Amino acid sequence: MLLKFASFIAVGSMAIASPALADETEIADGVIDLTAVAEAPADAANADAEEFNELFASWESLEQGARVTATGDITAAPRTAYSVPSRMPVNEYRMSSAYGMRNHPVLRQRRAHNGVDLAAPTGTPVYATADGVVESARYFGSYGNYVQIGHMGDLETRYAHLSRYTVRAGDQVRKGDLIGYVGSTGRSTGPHLHYEVRVAGEPVNPIPYMLADLEAEAANGERLGRGGGPEE
Repeated sequence: MLLKFASFIAVGSMAIASPALADETEIADGVIDLTAVAEAPADAANADAEEFNELFASWESLEQGARVTATGDITAAPRTAYSVPSRMPVNEYRMSSAYGMRNHPVLRQRRAHNGVDLAAPTGTPVYATADGVVESARYFGSYGNYVQIGHMGDLETRYAHLSRYTVRAGDQVRKGDLIGYVGSTGRSTGPHLHYEVRVAGEPVNPIPYMLADLEAEAANGERLGRGGGPEE
């Protein structure tokens, strides 16, 4: 009886051990090859590392200003480099009032003019003079229909008296993009574009930021025509 029980245990042990032996890879000298056993964990570790790297990259992007869309995708951060205004805001114009002190055509008194007035027919296209982000697009007191674009580096351009604008706050624009049309809204005596360049919130002479032909025009003292724009 004892002999039969011992035999039963031996047979059972072999039956239990055999599945494990079937999964093992043996080489010619009878030693178990552990390479196959190590491959699966290594692959899993590599996959985990790759997934972590992707997550880390996405976290880094978010820290740098990237945004998550409604679908869960991550979009790149907006441009942070500043762009200097360097073109005319309108292609066809006549400068009716330069930057600096002038006799205001509406208020009838000597006042500082914080930009230049570029006379042009109503509906003349107005273009962004540098890359940037639209900070404001609305009706704004004496400026009338008004667009303000930030160019980073404390640079800002303003476009006033528009008949209408084609952008809205938050839009990113490129130099030469259409942003509106010449008009005579706000405090104005005729269709023109009032254009300003500001640095750290303070108005500066926009002529150096514009093309050479306008600079020559201003040097010749051409302040003809009607303008009448805001001072501030």
